[in-house]
Amino acid sequence: MNGITEKFNFSIIIAETTTRLLSVKLANLPISTLRLCKAVLSKALRSLFFFSMDDLFSSEDGDYLLDIDYQPYARKRPLSSRLDGEEYEETDDEETNRQKLYLVPYRWWKEAQRSVADQIGGILYTVLSNDDDADSEIVLDLRKEESSGTRDKAEERVSGREYALVNEASWLRTLKWYNDFRTSEEDARYPFVAEDQSQEVFPLQIRLSFSPKTNSLLVKISLKDNTVDLYRRACSIFSSQSEPLQIWDFSGQTSQFVMNEIINLPNISPGKPGKEIHLELHVHGFFVSTNETNERLAHRSKTENSFGKSRVKTNKSSDNLSSYLTLTDASLSGSDYRGIGLLGLTGLQNLGNTCFMNSAIQCLVHTPQLVDYFLGDYQKDINHENPLGMNGELALAFGELLRKLWVPGAMPVAPRMFKFKLAKFAPQFSGYNQHDSQEFTAFLLDGLHEDLNRVKCKPYIEAKDAEGRPDEEVAVEYWQNHLARNDSIIVDVCQGQYRSTLVCPVCKVVSVTFDPFMYLTLPLPSTTMRTMTLTVFSTDGIMLPTPFTITVPKYGRLKDLIDTLSVACSLRNDQALLVAEIYRNQIFRLLDEPSDSLALIRDDDKLVAYQLPKVSETYPLVVFSHQQLERPYTFGVMASNWKPFGVPLVARIQDLSSGSEIHNQFLKLLSPFLMPTEDVVNDYDGDDTGNAVNENSKMEDIDRSLVSDSDAGSDSGAENDFHLNTDFKFYFINNMGPVEIKMNEPVPISRFTKKLDVSVHWPDKMIEKYDTCLLSSLPEVFKPQLFARSPQESISLYRCLEGFLQEEPLGPDDMWYCPRCKKPRQANKKLDLWRLPEILVIHLKRFSYSQFFKNKLETYVDFPIHDLNLSNYISHIDVQLSNCYQLYAISNHYGGMGGGHYTAFVDHGHGRWYEFDDDRVFPVSEVRIKTSAAYVLFYRRVREV
Repeated sequence: MNGITEKFNFSIIIAETTTRLLSVKLANLPISTLRLCKAVLSKALRSLFFFSMDDLFSSEDGDYLLDIDYQPYARKRPLSSRLDGEEYEETDDEETNRQKLYLVPYRWWKEAQRSVADQIGGILYTVLSNDDDADSEIVLDLRKEESSGTRDKAEERVSGREYALVNEASWLRTLKWYNDFRTSEEDARYPFVAEDQSQEVFPLQIRLSFSPKTNSLLVKISLKDNTVDLYRRACSIFSSQSEPLQIWDFSGQTSQFVMNEIINLPNISPGKPGKEIHLELHVHGFFVSTNETNERLAHRSKTENSFGKSRVKTNKSSDNLSSYLTLTDASLSGSDYRGIGLLGLTGLQNLGNTCFMNSAIQCLVHTPQLVDYFLGDYQKDINHENPLGMNGELALAFGELLRKLWVPGAMPVAPRMFKFKLAKFAPQFSGYNQHDSQEFTAFLLDGLHEDLNRVKCKPYIEAKDAEGRPDEEVAVEYWQNHLARNDSIIVDVCQGQYRSTLVCPVCKVVSVTFDPFMYLTLPLPSTTMRTMTLTVFSTDGIMLPTPFTITVPKYGRLKDLIDTLSVACSLRNDQALLVAEIYRNQIFRLLDEPSDSLALIRDDDKLVAYQLPKVSETYPLVVFSHQQLERPYTFGVMASNWKPFGVPLVARIQDLSSGSEIHNQFLKLLSPFLMPTEDVVNDYDGDDTGNAVNENSKMEDIDRSLVSDSDAGSDSGAENDFHLNTDFKFYFINNMGPVEIKMNEPVPISRFTKKLDVSVHWPDKMIEKYDTCLLSSLPEVFKPQLFARSPQESISLYRCLEGFLQEEPLGPDDMWYCPRCKKPRQANKKLDLWRLPEILVIHLKRFSYSQFFKNKLETYVDFPIHDLNLSNYISHIDVQLSNCYQLYAISNHYGGMGGGHYTAFVDHGHGRWYEFDDDRVFPVSEVRIKTSAAYVLFYRRVREV
């Protein structure tokens, strides 16, 4: 058994050594060669040892067998990330960020905590400093005060030097408060110039252990673990002085460490301290004076390094020891900004078409209430039982990302971990395709709400009808029911309430509900209306067809179209319009239902409107469709067939006793299309004067003179000889096929017929006498210009809000089930603002989609920056709440559909605006933030002036 164990251990040693050796020696080989070597080596080792290679390489080192970037002492990547398609890899800093400790002056901490609602309890330690060997090491003995749990009593006995030990989140929240307070009192021209070096943060490498003998904590700060400059600063802060040194621990790290050490006391030798752990302590807020010159420090560092007495530790933190930079107009990208005063000005790296995500995140991480919340103890609100949530993973990822973006002096952050978590629960955001920043914002806010919902078990609440109760009472009831199931920071900050009123168009029943909203989607005026072109045909035999372009509601009804068109064409009171859709030279359908939705009409449809007298509405409707003889040559032989052309003409005829009435009515409709031929006028019209009625009579006489005296010629049945005949032929279309209509014979139809379809065959002679081009010219409802750029429009945000609040019918795909009619109805809907949130998110609906086209509106929206007043647009006034808002962030979209780029404008406080373009951050003047690229606006409530 011992032999097997020794062989097993020897095998592991060989495997681990081989792994590291190959990673170093084969780093320069091609990838294909590396993969081949890996396969060969794996088979060789598998045949050499008597156990599975999967067990041998069960550690994550095996995954890096031939990795040219392998680092054996770096923290390994999580297995889940390696199995997922997302290329996510955490760095060493991400682990240490969770355990960072900060040492600050206690009075600075105490002053800042006055603005924090939740006070943090701490443990007070009295510090004894042993600096006998201060040239190489400082030893601090931390002994807990018995009454440290009660801060007020302990503070009465605190004197001298007082420090506070806090975690990163508490430090960031306090630092943000202090930074806002300090910058508000400074000159706006120099907002980021530090008064001294007291704001600088520098790291100290310390060793922490527990002493059972004295029941205290031992902290060692050694020169060999720190640079000379940092160790000198530590000596200045912790060296023995006449005043006592006391440290408050508000992080909870020391008590947790002591508890773990007490549990392990049986394993500790008597009289010896416990195991040392290495920590990085970040010191902030201490003014360090020095009497040593830079030359002496440089000489000392050089001397000690040459003799190997001190190991100068270099890391990323030591790069941030430069003094504060004064903000200029240059781009603050990468390492160009590192000062404490530049809190929250950290960019996000673009991982590949993730500018939409970066833009939305920058707007949210600069929302004041969300910053304060996620810099605090938000983990206590995570709901792990919510089936609609994400087990808190999205909230944790967002909170971690927010803290990284608010760390002073941070480099641009790569949000790989956040994107990995997001794609895990929202596959639509996986990969590297471009998405909509508003859709991403909506999903993120909803996901954060479900992760942070304080309601663990949602009760079932049945909504009650208003039943004539006051709206105030019903609104409160709806809101309380909503809070009983939804209670989170997102609801507290971002959700409001509006009143929705639906009216059935048939029975006029009214339904009123009060629904929550998280953002307002405001349509631009050009998206609420649409332009339509229709051609009006007159049936009086005088007017030519005339196209009219009108503007109607996008989701209006046919009645709106008819009313608008009636005004445009100056329709008389004794006339009515009959709207029809033309398809392939036939009437495809008649639009005769006033309540039909205009959304059913497509832009590429062709519509006509026939002017008909109202007195004839009870007469049968006769539809004349046109056909001409087509004689193409096929293999040298001429073939004949009838082909439809032109726009059908309609008329209502009272007397259908004979075919001559149909013939005469058709000639009357064709009168406006008659070609002005001089020969025809000279032969048949000797007088140039006459009214329209006489002219029509003469035209009928002209055409009748061309009719053959004998009907036998028309009955010959030879279609090839039809072109020799000079008159029209009429055929009645029924289910049995076409039936020719004779001039002096009765029409073979029933007296109850309401619609008669007549096919008119045109001879060549008649096609020459009439302008068939006018008869065939019919424009589309709307023809978009693919390459034409529309002129720049300018509208106010208030006008967009009015369009959002105006009454409009529901779309055909969004029908409302009427409780009285028991049927889906296209009801009229009216929205009213009832309760406004603290953070108002406004989405400008710039993108529109149709069956064939996608369009983006470049309309310039003039939105208020400092004084958005919604008092005139809210139905319920709460005197305790202000209705005024101030803009603090904008998500912009530049470019067109299917591409473009997203950026963000953010107000950093006191009118200082910055543009966040992925990892680039630079200042921008307030007058430049209003552009036609503004897409999502973020407002916060302010007091009314």
